[in-house]
Parts: sequence; C-alpha cells; structure tokens
Amino acid sequence: MRVNFLSNNICGNIHILWKVMLAARYRFHGHGSLRFVYAKGRVARSKYFVCKFTHNSRRTNPRVAVVISKKVVKSAVKRNRIRRRLYEAIRLELSNMVPQSDIVFVVVSPELLTIPSIELTDVLQRIIAQAGLYKSGKS
Repeated sequence: MRVNFLSNNICGNIHILWKVMLAARYRFHGHGSLRFVYAKGRVARSKYFVCKFTHNSRRTNPRVAVVISKKVVKSAVKRNRIRRRLYEAIRLELSNMVPQSDIVFVVVSPELLTIPSIELTDVLQRIIAQAGLYKSGKS
C-alpha cells in the first residue's frame, strides 16, 4: 500500500491529510486486459459514467480501471482529479465487491468534477448494485 503524506501548517496548527492510493493488485496493468473487458464485458450505465464488467476466474481480487477521454474533459489536471475522486470512492467499496471481476468505469460527464462526494458514492453504489458486483450480503 502506497501512502502519500501531506502536511499543512496554518496559524501554528498542523493539519495532516492522508491520501491512500488504490493498491496495485486492484488495478489493471496493460491494455490487453482492458481490451478483453471492452470486447466481452457487460454494461451498466449511469448519468456520469458507464461501467463495463466481466468475470475473471484467474483473479482473486477485483480489478478496476477508470477511463476518461479528452473529449469529455480537455484539461489533464481535471481528468486526473476526476480519476482520483472515482478511485477513492471505488477503494471504499472494494471490500464489498465480488472477487474475480474486472471492472472498467468510462466517464461520460465532466460533472463528476463538481458533484459532492456523497452523491458520487451514492451513484457508484447504485451502479455496482445494478451490475450485480456486490457480494451476496449487500445490494
């Protein structure tokens, strides 16, 4: 697990912010596996993104990718901010998700940049439930 440590000294008070990245075992590596999900995967849609997913029996953990086209958001800084926000929401849901699944979230709306985190989490939970990617205990 990689941890980035940021500190900010404001008026003598120290505020500590922890940012935890999504572990490498939960991310895609290379374009071949993404192509497989694009070709063979099923689709669940929301207002903000499309979720393509498929079962992968060779994995013990779910793998996740977030894809944002330059056509959706021109600025790389904004695309990366959307990607980080979505990865964080996904990271918090991973423990409830079915292992052995490959999931690609394709962002289709620049509104993900400005919506509140609670709404982002709610939309993500609904699309994961719609896709049937939660373990049997949660829906």
